[in-house]
Amino acid sequence: MQAAAMKYGGVRARVEAQMTRAQALRLKSLAEEAYQPAQFARDLTSEEAERRIGALKAEIALAESF
Repeated sequence: MQAAAMKYGGVRARVEAQMTRAQALRLKSLAEEAYQPAQFARDLTSEEAERRIGALKAEIALAESF
């Protein structure tokens, strides 16, 4: 088990990891589409970026359902 944790990183490493370039581009695009540019920040963790991406996707889908 510890070998797997060493190879793939622990929970702390995943939580503290910076967002990827792909996440940054997707988040910036969604924030602009949803007219919420404040949702984008360059120093987000990967987990926070995923949370914001999901929230913005849901908000856009809701707006398009009307």
